[in-house]
Amino acid sequence: MPTARNGSIHLFRFSGIDVFLHWSWFLVAVYEIQDRGHSYSSITWNILEYLGLFLIVLLHEFGHSLACRQVGGRANQIILWPLGGVAYVDPPPRPGATLWSIAAGPLVNVALLPILGYLVGAGHYPFWTEYGPNTQQFVPSVFWINVFLLAFNILPIFPLDGGQILRSLLWFPLGRARSLQVATILGFIGVTGFIGLALWMRSIWYGALAAFMLLNCWGGLKHAQELLRIAKLPRRQEFACPSCRTSPPAAALWRCGNCGQPFDTFATGAVCPRCSARFATTRCLDCGEQHAINEWIAPTLVGPSL
Repeated sequence: MPTARNGSIHLFRFSGIDVFLHWSWFLVAVYEIQDRGHSYSSITWNILEYLGLFLIVLLHEFGHSLACRQVGGRANQIILWPLGGVAYVDPPPRPGATLWSIAAGPLVNVALLPILGYLVGAGHYPFWTEYGPNTQQFVPSVFWINVFLLAFNILPIFPLDGGQILRSLLWFPLGRARSLQVATILGFIGVTGFIGLALWMRSIWYGALAAFMLLNCWGGLKHAQELLRIAKLPRRQEFACPSCRTSPPAAALWRCGNCGQPFDTFATGAVCPRCSARFATTRCLDCGEQHAINEWIAPTLVGPSL
């Protein structure tokens, strides 16, 4: 049976990826289906059209998740909600890996174009026309839904896929922090446009999208500033991450999960100085991987013996 989790319903698990549906999706589905009540001769077709949107969004999010896993990242959850879907992906902190993880979503929509286009072109065939005008309207509607989702997602506005693709491309010449900073600043410009569009069209949906993008741009900008601050800190050359080979910064950037005290885990041997809690693994701030503190000791270079 489906189970509720943080306001979401667990639908199924595929390839190690759990798919959840937020409860608010049902409210919006009822509104949208009734709003299109005169588009078809039966409300069943309205439901099928909305489920078509649901399926396209789901395939898009699986594109992100599977691509992220292909490059060695973590992706185990997808949540569908009224404004679309969210694939929780954590690719390795490399521009190429991030670019592929993000671009794979819109590429799913690109792959659907010829398939849906063929079905639209086949609309005059007898096996379509025998179902009447409902089918001849349904297939083009699903086609244009896919086109709209593709066009919307590739807008170069953070945190949309287009904005994150732009960030990944800028990562190559500018680095991880600067690329995120530039992408989020451009995102604020795009959010301003969406706010104006929402006011002009008096659309609550565009307003909700603008608010969502604004919050993500603000969070992205704060994260970029934190990355820039960390990049300027001195590094402990006697340690190196076993995964990315980067030396950790010498600062109190780790926080105790027991008492909340920030501390420098490499100065204390992975022991909280306040509550004496000992941590089995230490997270790399550059790549996100976790390793035992003794695995971080960089190998000592020894010269040839005489």
